[in-house]
Amino acid sequence: MDLVKFGHACVRLEKQGRAIVVDPGAMTPEPAALLDIEAVLITHEHFDHFDPVRLREAVGRHPDLRIYTCPGVARQLTDLGDRVVVVGNGDAFEAAGFRIEVVGEKHHYSHPDVPPVDNVGFVVDGEVFHPGDALTLVEVPTLLVPGQAPWMTVPDLIGYLRRMAPRRAYAIHDGLINEWGIKVLEGVLEAEAARLNAEIRRLPPGGHVQL
Repeated sequence: MDLVKFGHACVRLEKQGRAIVVDPGAMTPEPAALLDIEAVLITHEHFDHFDPVRLREAVGRHPDLRIYTCPGVARQLTDLGDRVVVVGNGDAFEAAGFRIEVVGEKHHYSHPDVPPVDNVGFVVDGEVFHPGDALTLVEVPTLLVPGQAPWMTVPDLIGYLRRMAPRRAYAIHDGLINEWGIKVLEGVLEAEAARLNAEIRRLPPGGHVQL
């Protein structure tokens, strides 16, 4: 499959001329992310992962489009009817020729006064894992690791990489940091790549890998 990184936490996966997209939120400005797709996977309801206006526009362009997501997101899309499919931890389904497994239930702890919202991660073809805003453990060759977030420290990032020990890890979720923060992130990833003897690096917007 081909993986293309768009703004912030959004990735597009393509295989044999078919495509799905994960988490095209408000920090994903690129129109190409939602063109000619058969399915959208949304991990949770926060604005940087979920943009209901753009999703409704995408449904208008693609009559057969399906949205697979957690209960918290689905409650905000009731007008789309059966085009929205609620999934939870342990579920599996097929979309656009991809086999997708659902892992996880809740967002990482982020505020002492706010209960964590629903958050589901997606394992695609047993190859690549998008965890959303969580540090869920699952055995996969390729991890899309959150690079920076208000709920995560650098020790959290390093600990997650070491527990997962993937063959490849590509940092996404980096839209809130400036050029200096990106340099810090890339330095951390470079050090962990050497330690784990793995391919670990940041994917910038437009970055592409073949898996």
